[in-house]
Amino acid sequence: MTNRISENLVIECRRKLLTAKQDLLNRFRTAQRELVHIEKGGDEADQSVAHIAEHSFLISQDRMRNQLMEIEMALGRIETGTFGICEETEETIEADRLLAIPWTRLSIEGAELREAVGRKFAR
Repeated sequence: MTNRISENLVIECRRKLLTAKQDLLNRFRTAQRELVHIEKGGDEADQSVAHIAEHSFLISQDRMRNQLMEIEMALGRIETGTFGICEETEETIEADRLLAIPWTRLSIEGAELREAVGRKFAR
């Protein structure tokens, strides 16, 4: 584990990450079951509704996959001892931030720096 943040914080964040991971997997299974029950046939309106539902499913599936990846990477950082270290500033991420978003990779300062660089190069 990391020396920069408390062991209790790491344990609490790991618990939150595992809970979030299970919640995401459950939501994914539920969405998949709901998609299967949508009929593909019917008139134009029915087909449009089915197409919109499928499109919505694919968008939510992509979001869930991205969040699941972030959670898995955070669990990996716990295992390697780099959890709670900002990728931008290499400083310790604030405890309140980790408790709120345990998969975060940036401190508040690091997030502001990335956002400022993003704005600068977006012009």
